[in-house]
Amino acid sequence: MKQTELTKRAIAQVGEAITHELGAQMIRDYQAANPADVKSYQVGRNIIDQILAQPGCAGMRFYNAYNEIGEKTLVYTGVDEFGKVIAEYTVVTTEGGFDTQRAIVADRIQNDELEEFINWDSIFS
Repeated sequence: MKQTELTKRAIAQVGEAITHELGAQMIRDYQAANPADVKSYQVGRNIIDQILAQPGCAGMRFYNAYNEIGEKTLVYTGVDEFGKVIAEYTVVTTEGGFDTQRAIVADRIQNDELEEFINWDSIFS
């Protein structure tokens, strides 16, 4: 077995809480290096819950993208325990048979360009 296989974390365990101070510093550093870029994105809980509730979903993947009118956005999908995007899954029909359903591929984030999102020191203090 390769060393990377032994140390690779399960998809459901990816991500961890960080301090407010570290979060603020990371945001400041990015915004200083990319002042014209989108400051943040906002995604509602309902779509996140729907994606995570799909059979076999262990996490989410976010892709940088452009929407239909050329604005920067995120496209997000569910991933299984191996990190593979969930494109479809099997469901039981009301008649007791099986059918394939396309998985959720989501967008429609809200770009937060409000001045209050730029001053992280005041938000986290």
